Amino acid sequence: MRIAIIGGAGFIGSYIAEYLSRDDHSLDIATRQRERHKGMLLHLPSAELVECNVHDSRQLRDFLAGHDAVISMVGILHGSRAAFEKAHVTLVAGIIDACKALGIRRLLHISALGAAANAPSDYQQTKGKGEALVKASGLDYTILRPSVVFGAGDSFLNMFAGLARIAPVLPLGGADTRFAPVWAGDVAQAVAACLRTPASIGQSLDLTGPREYTLRQLAGYAARLTGHPRGVIGLPEGIAMLQATLMELLPGPTLLSRDNVRSLRVDNISSQPFPSALLGFTPAALESIAPQYLGAEESNRLLDRYRERAARE
Repeated sequence: MRIAIIGGAGFIGSYIAEYLSRDDHSLDIATRQRERHKGMLLHLPSAELVECNVHDSRQLRDFLAGHDAVISMVGILHGSRAAFEKAHVTLVAGIIDACKALGIRRLLHISALGAAANAPSDYQQTKGKGEALVKASGLDYTILRPSVVFGAGDSFLNMFAGLARIAPVLPLGGADTRFAPVWAGDVAQAVAACLRTPASIGQSLDLTGPREYTLRQLAGYAARLTGHPRGVIGLPEGIAMLQATLMELLPGPTLLSRDNVRSLRVDNISSQPFPSALLGFTPAALESIAPQYLGAEESNRLLDRYRERAARE
């Protein structure tokens, strides 16, 4: 198929592009910064980055024209309520309208576990509103709802690993909130499987890993993998909100926002088992993947330090 991907120029999108290329699909990935992201596709000749402002209805329709299926996966973790509404609701409505106008029936929408109208955070609430639009669209949709996604290049375990290198302890809000992390490769494999499987149409599928962990356990595990074991101090929500407020004011990308803290009020797990029978595979364990990129990264740092020492001596 010829597939259009909206929101696929980042971490998870690179995995999805690779898995769909294996199935010989032709991919067009929308981006507003083609030069910044073009390195992700150097090894995928069947994928192309297309300069497009997807929030402009005319550009969006021109981009989607001629495709057999659309993957909608735009998501932001930080911002104002208006920014969340624009990315998770208004854009989804625009994608649905464009699909209908162009006669594109197949829509695969990547949402998030915990998305719901009554969820505690703007992120979760607007993701829930986007899901509702997809379900009411009348298109041949599949909704995928992953728990927190990990893998090489993630901003989750890598964040804890980075903090452990510079901080003597890790103070965390929501330290006892439970997650069922899912590997980015399994999310990508699920996307590919859904596009091959007509029975996935009309389904909303929770994507979780095989085990549940508290945030405290995940942060400690990432720290140990990088050779910097650290204690984790659980913060009450009031202190965590103050911490997040200060982090929002720091220059550079936001690591933690007040909306993130609100998301931690509820566990990010599912009562549904991973849909192995439908998708045709079982998810990988965190312990089989994370050491390959976090542990390897620390080993490379150690080698660099040994080389520097040898050169001085």
